Amino acid sequence: MKGVVFSGNRKLEILDFPDPTPGPGEVVLEIKASGMCGSDLKFYRAVGGAASLGLGATSGPLIAGHEPCGVVAAVGPGVSPRQAKVGQRVMQHHYRGCGVCEHCSTGWMQLCVDGVAEVYGATGHGAHARYMKCPARTLVPLPDELSFSAGAAISCGTGTAWGALHRLGLTADQTIAVFGQGPVGLSATLLASQMGARVIALDTNDERLARARDFGAHELVNPAKTEDVVQAIRALTHGRGAHASMDASSSPAARAQAVRCVRTWGKACFVGEGDSVTLDVSPDLLRRQVTLIGSWTFSTVGQAACAEYVADRGIDLDRLFTHQWRLDQAEEAYRLFDQQSSGKGVILPS
Repeated sequence: MKGVVFSGNRKLEILDFPDPTPGPGEVVLEIKASGMCGSDLKFYRAVGGAASLGLGATSGPLIAGHEPCGVVAAVGPGVSPRQAKVGQRVMQHHYRGCGVCEHCSTGWMQLCVDGVAEVYGATGHGAHARYMKCPARTLVPLPDELSFSAGAAISCGTGTAWGALHRLGLTADQTIAVFGQGPVGLSATLLASQMGARVIALDTNDERLARARDFGAHELVNPAKTEDVVQAIRALTHGRGAHASMDASSSPAARAQAVRCVRTWGKACFVGEGDSVTLDVSPDLLRRQVTLIGSWTFSTVGQAACAEYVADRGIDLDRLFTHQWRLDQAEEAYRLFDQQSSGKGVILPS
């Protein structure tokens, strides 16, 4: 089979790999949709691959893609029909831990006490290929009402937004400021507005802001055209500030603004990977009783809950995608995605 490999410096290759065979407790998925995530760009642009993100060293070329969705194509020994059946529509939780520690056993395999054994698409073969092998315990059912592309979105970007909104405890009577309207931020705007909250969407790209309006944002702020972002948000919230904020941009400036724009007793959540932030602890946090939260993706339980929520409410996640690509178009796909001006892309390997 063919698989997409990030070689760094904004280059990728499509290489030949053997078709995978499931071992004990494993399955092979036929990938129907493999989403393109903003965090892919860190591997696409960097030299050093996963090790540069603190995910551990890798050996040999690795297939990219960590938003897998498809059907079970083969089942290994020891996999019960309750775990997986051939032909079953599934998403995949893109981590593998020990499977038995306090975190793995509750669906948080990325928090494994022994350390994450694999991050699919980063330290283990991912979903930018026709087939992908993984433990059966990492599968999450895909509701019949949802497309494979929607399942791919939930498998990282949209699921990450869902997890962060729940960490924030957002309610319908609150206002949230969402910094960055890429795939994760736009998902947060969509879900928060569906929950009934008022959304202030922020991005330096007017095209992405226009999409945020279409996805339910009530107010738009372009930090590149705004002298004081924090004051702009306060002006939209009766001088008090937002109840909550989420940074999905990874920008140091945006992170600081996300903390400073919330009101007393407010909550700020960081989901964007990498980089840093500088805060003045007393006025920014302590003396306003502000809660600062870090949120890393979601559990298998959260992934399933997000999918059920989207299906039950008829939310059209397919609108997130502005581009669909064949596997042999991956180079063109990532060249466009690297500009960070369009919406979300999805690769359809099958």
